[in-house]
Amino acid sequence: MFREYGKIGQNKYGGVFFEEFLKELNGTKGIEMYKEMSDNDSIIGAMLFAVEMLIRQRAWDIVPQGKTKADRHAAEFIKSCMNDMSQSWQDTISEILSFLIYGWSYSEICYKRRMGQNGNSTLKSKYTDGLIGWKKIAIRSQDTIYRWEYNENDELIGMSQIAPPDYCIRTIPLEKAIHIVTKSRKNNPEGRSILRNCYTDYYYKKRFRQIEGIGIERDLAGLPIITPLEEVNIWDESDPEMCEAYDYARKLVTNIRRDAMEGIVLPYGWQLTLLNSGGKRQFDIEKIIERIDNRMAMTCMADFVLLGHQQTGSFALSSDKTRLFSVAIGTYLDIISEAFNTQAIPKLIDMNKEHFKGMSGYPKLVHGDIEKPNLLEFASFIEKLSGAGALTIDEGIERKIREIGELPEKIEGAEYPKGDDD
Repeated sequence: MFREYGKIGQNKYGGVFFEEFLKELNGTKGIEMYKEMSDNDSIIGAMLFAVEMLIRQRAWDIVPQGKTKADRHAAEFIKSCMNDMSQSWQDTISEILSFLIYGWSYSEICYKRRMGQNGNSTLKSKYTDGLIGWKKIAIRSQDTIYRWEYNENDELIGMSQIAPPDYCIRTIPLEKAIHIVTKSRKNNPEGRSILRNCYTDYYYKKRFRQIEGIGIERDLAGLPIITPLEEVNIWDESDPEMCEAYDYARKLVTNIRRDAMEGIVLPYGWQLTLLNSGGKRQFDIEKIIERIDNRMAMTCMADFVLLGHQQTGSFALSSDKTRLFSVAIGTYLDIISEAFNTQAIPKLIDMNKEHFKGMSGYPKLVHGDIEKPNLLEFASFIEKLSGAGALTIDEGIERKIREIGELPEKIEGAEYPKGDDD
């Protein structure tokens, strides 16, 4: 009954995966390609920038899972560890977000003893309670991966990397790391990049842009035509001098450029003419590239970034698209929160378990809302519910209203001015 008979069917050998059917996206080649796409394309860069900025401005909180003193103490401890690392929490999240580009991220959890101001980095802290905290959560760059480590039961136990400057093989065990993937498919630790569906469009866009640049340059320079003397037969391959003349002519017409170094030197009697551009081409490359940009943005539900630039789309359409984008961002935040709640926070609490006896459960990392509701619509909603007797404004509801409206917290015992009806 307890025996496991089957296998997942992962296509891997020696800790290296071969699940991607496009060879140019397999392994380190795929990592290099996704890096090129994210760093070299304006639309993809805009999408990723929008994602990162929306996520970086979200508030993060630690919520206790019980009402005991130990539960509150544990939540406060985790929150203090988040703000006591050598790298800020926002920068840590920014590094982790690389899992969107590559499909996965692997961060090593480095610990320290909280011993106040100390010259030793493994003891330096804002606190002097002697507890074990997070020194930093350090990203292990995707382009340094050597292989994934598995045990005899075919279970993932770590990642090995070869990183500069010494290029030694180092293995980071899974129990000392935070491993995040965008989605699970055959339990592949490399996940799937959110740019995967953009690749084909990016491939053609890159080449269309090159063709467009060549076309513009040729339109400016004109099509060069060179005419040698009548008695000079540059097509005679048996004559070395004619072969040399042919090479000269070929290099001349292919290297004509309109730049600061332009100028032509011709043998006596040779003629060079420039054929003017034929005008508009049959295919409008600008529209083709524009269509490709739309399709790439749609793969990440970020096509709203193009609405204003194309002078199309209404405010309602933009609102709908940004709402869908916010849903996707919320999912990415949930993935990060779940990784910390299962891989990082329980381990840290267990290291200090003597200080948290009587705890109901491990505290949870939660994120704030991505998109705030329209305050006028929200106020009308509350008014209609309370007017119909379906909602009573108690302390909990009031606290939530103040939170959504970004109003200050209520001061207990304060006297408020009364109206004429009071």
